[in-house]
Amino acid sequence: MNKYEAEFSNLVRSFRKKHMGKGPSKITTTFCKNWAICEMEGNLSPVEKFIAAADEGKQMLRAARTEMVKEMYRKNRPVEMEEFLGSNLVDLFVDIDIDRDFGMSVFVFDQDLEKKFSTK
Repeated sequence: MNKYEAEFSNLVRSFRKKHMGKGPSKITTTFCKNWAICEMEGNLSPVEKFIAAADEGKQMLRAARTEMVKEMYRKNRPVEMEEFLGSNLVDLFVDIDIDRDFGMSVFVFDQDLEKKFSTK
């Protein structure tokens, strides 16, 4: 993870903390073409972990978490991320494995981030 990917991870964490009350404990970002792929650990709150103890709770939590995150970005444009990258967010794909407390978000931007921020 280069310094730009690390800074993007920090922006994702602060955005989620601001809009959800809690951000992931660990985020690793990789720029691949026009994608910013974020792997996230430590997403669930203690209450969510309690809810996830039941199978129905896991399903409900997964659906709520994925849809809630996408809706949060639709309603609150991630201006800081776009300004940092000099690129506009076009789409977002989100998933979470409740058992592992591991989530992934794929941010799709309108420019090739890999080329733009490569330190090679």
